[in-house]
Amino acid sequence: MEVNPNFVLEDCPVCRGNGYIVHEGGWNVQVECCDCSAHTVYAEYSNDTEKAEAEKAVVRLWNIGKVVSGERGE
Repeated sequence: MEVNPNFVLEDCPVCRGNGYIVHEGGWNVQVECCDCSAHTVYAEYSNDTEKAEAEKAVVRLWNIGKVVSGERGE
């Protein structure tokens, strides 16, 4: 899966680990932490234009710290 190389992912807002963009099933995308599995919500898409917008949206959510994690209180 080719991802826009211009995306810059900040460190994980929970553990400061590395994030990566995950596409599942060819219809949704999220950003997930390699270390603690914190992740953004899924963004759905049905074509290449929507896919680019969905990637942009989840990268923005990740970079502002809007993630779901298994930490206590979540």
